[in-house]
Amino acid sequence: MKRHIPNTITCLNLVCGCISIMTSLKGNLEAAALWIITAAVFDFLDGFSARLLKVSSPIGKELDSLSDIVSFGVAPAMIVFVWLSRCFYELPSLFHESILRWLPYTLFLIPALSAVRLARFNMDERQHTNFIGLPTPANALFLAFIPYAAERVPFLNNFWVVWIFAIVFALLLVSEINMISLKFKSFEFKGENIVRYVILTLGILLFIIFRWSSFPITILSYLLICLIYHAIIKFQNI
Repeated sequence: MKRHIPNTITCLNLVCGCISIMTSLKGNLEAAALWIITAAVFDFLDGFSARLLKVSSPIGKELDSLSDIVSFGVAPAMIVFVWLSRCFYELPSLFHESILRWLPYTLFLIPALSAVRLARFNMDERQHTNFIGLPTPANALFLAFIPYAAERVPFLNNFWVVWIFAIVFALLLVSEINMISLKFKSFEFKGENIVRYVILTLGILLFIIFRWSSFPITILSYLLICLIYHAIIKFQNI
């Protein structure tokens, strides 16, 4: 019986992603973002429960990836698509009558590259401890909470700014940049753990100050901290 618990939790992740998509289609982007963060919680719990119960199966790994494509690929893409569709109609009518009217549809590069990212992760033996490329949940949280952050950061209401962010972050999914995993093997304050503590502490502080608007800032900070950390390590090894 216990071997089914992790897979059940994974399915809850998938359900949350589906609800997020439906909520986006109804225009409630803030609620859709909250369903994605709920999916992220279940995504953490399925792996945690599998380790705790000491159960794992090939189907669990595949089910996890399929769920993540929906919750962290399709769902955030839908949020940004609806958001940019609103911004798009504020552009001059020239854009609506040209080939550029199809530009919002390029956002579905996000689920496509998320699928590639997850397939690589399943096969890439280099990613047991850390990540290569931006993790799909991080990308999803960055994109999904743009509507929240736009209340505090006016330029996130600009079509071109958000579109560029979305495409760049989609490409980061399949990049070769080294990203630190936030999973602790020990709680010692040394090495990469120092970076993990910095990222988590920063994330908590930003959430206390900015609430839900903090997620894009936190993910951007996570990306920059990882880039700086690995640049320092590379420089020291020269």
